[in-house]
Amino acid sequence: MVDFPAPPAPRGRAPGAVRTVTALILREMATGYGRSPGGYLWAVLEPVAAIALLTAIFSLGFSAPALGRNFAIFYATGLLPFLMFTDLAGKVAASLTYSKALLSYPAVTFFDAMLARFLLNLVTQLTVGAVVLGGILLAFETGTAPDLPRILGAAGLVAALGFGLGAINCLLFTLVPLWQRVWSVATRPLFVLSGTLYVFEAVPQPWRDWLWYNPLIHAVGAMRAGFYPYYDAGYVSILYPLGLSLGLSVMALLFLRRHHHALLAR
Repeated sequence: MVDFPAPPAPRGRAPGAVRTVTALILREMATGYGRSPGGYLWAVLEPVAAIALLTAIFSLGFSAPALGRNFAIFYATGLLPFLMFTDLAGKVAASLTYSKALLSYPAVTFFDAMLARFLLNLVTQLTVGAVVLGGILLAFETGTAPDLPRILGAAGLVAALGFGLGAINCLLFTLVPLWQRVWSVATRPLFVLSGTLYVFEAVPQPWRDWLWYNPLIHAVGAMRAGFYPYYDAGYVSILYPLGLSLGLSVMALLFLRRHHHALLAR
């Protein structure tokens, strides 16, 4: 195996890095949301339409959701963390290919490209979540008692997972292009396996023990515990998904720091 030389690490680039990341964020806003039909409006309408549709369907077939008495808030507390995770992981994973032309400039590093996409889409998803959840709370009597610190903690857990999985896939997508297709197929059941439509406790054994190893199920449980004060999500582990996210992030960033130039030249 060829040992690619590591590029020299730039020193004292903090002010320049801020300007670079800001410029990349503005570029992302213009090329991503600015050119799509509806722009940021679609980012809000997509989860609203999904929640409204599922709420209507489940309201006809069931007398009450698994928690509380309002389907919209129950489904939203599962769907929004899932959408936030998939959006962040997908955008971070495509960072190198998306900004490949700019990475030839010394002022732009691979981490700038990853951080810019992560920050912009994190703020976007948090805004979407606040609008959607706030609208549901205003429109319906949900019987919930939102605990803002716990909700923000759950969102932070989702963000960490999104960056960690995105970072390792940023490496793997560039190193093994076929992995992008494999990952796309392998993660299609994730919507069902992440507790968006049910609570973890409703899953029978032995499947419940296997489901526990899905880190996203912990984030969804933490989010719901922030809305339903009587929900004892004792299965939720903060250390497991955070440790997994940190390990994947460190491994990916160390490898990319040393080899990203060679990988992009492939």
